[in-house]
Amino acid sequence: MAVDKLMDHELPTSLQSYDVQAIRKDFPILAQKVRGEPLVYLDNAATTQKPRAVIDRLQRYYEQENSNIHRGVHYLSECATFEYEQSRKKVQEFLGAESPAEIVFVRGATEGLNLIASSFGRRYINKNDQILVSVLEHHSNIVPWQMLCAATGAHLRVIPVNDQGEILFAEYLSLLGSNTKLVSLTHVSNALGTVNPIAEMIREAHNRGIPVCIDGAQGLPHLPVNVRQLDCDFYVFSGHKLYGPTGIGAVYGKMRYWQEIPPFQGGGDMISSVSFEKTAYNEPPYKFEAGTPHIAGAIGLGAALNYLVSRSFSRLAEYEDDLLKYATEALTQVDGLRIIGQAAEKV
Repeated sequence: MAVDKLMDHELPTSLQSYDVQAIRKDFPILAQKVRGEPLVYLDNAATTQKPRAVIDRLQRYYEQENSNIHRGVHYLSECATFEYEQSRKKVQEFLGAESPAEIVFVRGATEGLNLIASSFGRRYINKNDQILVSVLEHHSNIVPWQMLCAATGAHLRVIPVNDQGEILFAEYLSLLGSNTKLVSLTHVSNALGTVNPIAEMIREAHNRGIPVCIDGAQGLPHLPVNVRQLDCDFYVFSGHKLYGPTGIGAVYGKMRYWQEIPPFQGGGDMISSVSFEKTAYNEPPYKFEAGTPHIAGAIGLGAALNYLVSRSFSRLAEYEDDLLKYATEALTQVDGLRIIGQAAEKV
């Protein structure tokens, strides 16, 4: 079957019944033409385009609400503070977290993982301890742990995968030892689309008293997530992969860890009092949000989450899964084409 004949491959009924054009109209950038043809954008794993609702919300912030937050007592500061904290609550609800105080705003998943490596690492990781990652990790979930291991004398261990790009579960279990102090695992592979069995992996780690960090940068845009049901200890994600602005993301963490681990950076609103002799740190989550945050980005992220809810996130996920099955079946009919990564569970 030639590639140009893929266009003749009939769409299943489940895909024909979904109004994709209505979704495309939500994104102004998709209305343009490139080299005379309508723009088709397939690079969402790197960053997503932004719907009109997010663009308009950013504009409204800068035109009507722009101010620094938390410490100001004037009108604009109160408005900006309220909207910023409302977005924190939206993230909490979207993730199914117990409290907004469990949500720390960061620049993205990479900074979130570095925060955990620095703060959790300083509190819990020592010489000869072990940190587990998998072959499927993005380098943002490798390099911070390598840096921590170099600083502490801990060891990084790697969970292997099979030829389909799936975690070898028995190998994972064999690596969980008495010296394992953390498992840091991607929810979904950015390269292969593999969905890891994180619920089972978290349960097995917790049975041995080992905390688990989940890199959700590629998971949250595709799959409904409830951090309390998963029982993960940390979950990080980037807003720009979720139709929100660049430069904003969040870390969910269980409150016991936010209370126990030291701050990532110093200065700004992460303090409750300062003297030259001693500084008292603020309560979580502010303890981990040094300096002026990306206020507009956080508010824009809240708008992106509102957009996903308004478009029925679960229905979008179902459509995406149907599209994946259709595309996989069609591509397998192309002579000489081999799909890298054919996990049973993927996005």
